[in-house]
Amino acid sequence: MIEATIQSLAERGFSRMTVTDVAARAGISHGLVLFHFQSKENLLAETLDFLAEEYRVNWQAALESAGGAPEEKILAMIRADFAEAVCTPARLSAWCAFWGESQSRPLYQARCGANDALYNATLVELCTAMNGQHGYTHCAEQTARLIRIMIEGVWLDLMTLEAPYSVSEAFETVIAGTRALYPRHF
Repeated sequence: MIEATIQSLAERGFSRMTVTDVAARAGISHGLVLFHFQSKENLLAETLDFLAEEYRVNWQAALESAGGAPEEKILAMIRADFAEAVCTPARLSAWCAFWGESQSRPLYQARCGANDALYNATLVELCTAMNGQHGYTHCAEQTARLIRIMIEGVWLDLMTLEAPYSVSEAFETVIAGTRALYPRHF
């Protein structure tokens, strides 16, 4: 049902998505969806929780498998944002639906605020380490914000352009921007 909700969000948007549409996509009855989730709002909240946890696990696993140098960890975090597990047209569109609908902002903040804060703090920590270990003098908070904004920007491009570029080109675009920040390491 969660995957059907993601697909429905991608195709119909936040406000036009219906429980009936999700049920049809999942091949089950409308009543069964309501039995499990009680309402469209609960279904959306559970879908957001699923996406947020999937995203958190993805970037933290990439970080854990990276080398010890801060540039290796930054690269792992960027690469994780373009991994097949999280960077699909449907998932990007679902994220966009949650980000874009004003009625979903409180839900998004309540469900994802802590994950976003952890991601941002980790990136700031790595940018601080880049300064300390490699002699860069950038403001770590602003540098981390730039990297995050580049990633989110190409995610939006991948969703909204009539002829989007490939995920690998999106990744390379973010690397080009990161290279401008850390020219000796990217």
